[in-house]
Amino acid sequence: MALRVVEWSTGTVGRHAIAGIDAHPDLELVGVWVSNPEKVGKDAGELADLGRDLGVAATDDRDALIAPRPDCIVHTAMTDDRVMESIEDLIFFVESGINVVSSGPVVLQFPQGILPDGLLERIAAAGASGGASLHVNGIDPGFANDVLPLSMTSLSQRIDEVRCQEIADYSTYYQPVVMRDLFGFGKPMDTTPLLLSPGILSMGWGSVVRQIAAGLDLTLDEPLVERVERVEADRDYSTVSVEIPKGTMAALRFEVAGQVNGVDRVVLEHYTRTHADQCPDWPTPHEGDGCYRIAISGEPEMTVEFGHHGENGDHNVSGMIVTAMRLVNSVAAVVDAKPGLVTALDLPLITGRGLVAE
Repeated sequence: MALRVVEWSTGTVGRHAIAGIDAHPDLELVGVWVSNPEKVGKDAGELADLGRDLGVAATDDRDALIAPRPDCIVHTAMTDDRVMESIEDLIFFVESGINVVSSGPVVLQFPQGILPDGLLERIAAAGASGGASLHVNGIDPGFANDVLPLSMTSLSQRIDEVRCQEIADYSTYYQPVVMRDLFGFGKPMDTTPLLLSPGILSMGWGSVVRQIAAGLDLTLDEPLVERVERVEADRDYSTVSVEIPKGTMAALRFEVAGQVNGVDRVVLEHYTRTHADQCPDWPTPHEGDGCYRIAISGEPEMTVEFGHHGENGDHNVSGMIVTAMRLVNSVAAVVDAKPGLVTALDLPLITGRGLVAE
């Protein structure tokens, strides 16, 4: 019997999740939640640009979607600018007895050592009382810096450093709030965007550093180390999300490093451009405009580059697809998992079972 699934939001990730749920033979879309009143009553197929109706009308009535007790909610609502509020939403779902796979807030990907113990205890208690599980994942934080690097370490004889990189041109990435308010692209160089406030990088990406360390049985120094390089626009740039005038911030490199006795052992590193010709001295993908690269120093030395692009060739579109599908394809495993918060370390191998084209 197919698992009954509600898709929570229909934005840049949610629309792809709807398509993925519809394509999955073991899942049935039974509800769609939207925040935009103009989307209420519209068919899920229309909202996902499928070119056909799915017979499921969108609603902004939370209780109407919760009451039938679906097996799982695929939660892809924007959480970057409402972290605590979204955690309360997820606790409510799990406490109501509904399993959840969610793209955020990313701190829940592996919150140990980041969130206060009281909040973790609340999530655990909600899972126990509702008998439901919560899994937060995606591509980054997510597969590109949890399952992929940890799988690679199984080939190691000695590990000196695990480095997970995102190398990408964000010019076609449509997330205005993320691009301007969080990253600070297009803002004066003397302003401090939210992402670069002290401790925020460690909150956002420290989870993947800590999870890799946990998978390798490492005890990291505290706190994690943050390193930042900001690049000023040498001319005017235009992206789908923000305009970037000359003299404002146009590119960003950051690291979140987990050290042992003062030596980097697990590093999360991002190279974010807003135009392909920026920062020629930075690493570039071997193909396309974006990739994830895992480099393991030790014996042997290993590097894997994970690239992706959609049918239209855009890596930012396919980035939304792989985020959505990591969640959709995890639904069955999360439904079967122990109650409470589960991480990639708790789940079995997730595959695209049932999705091979006929």
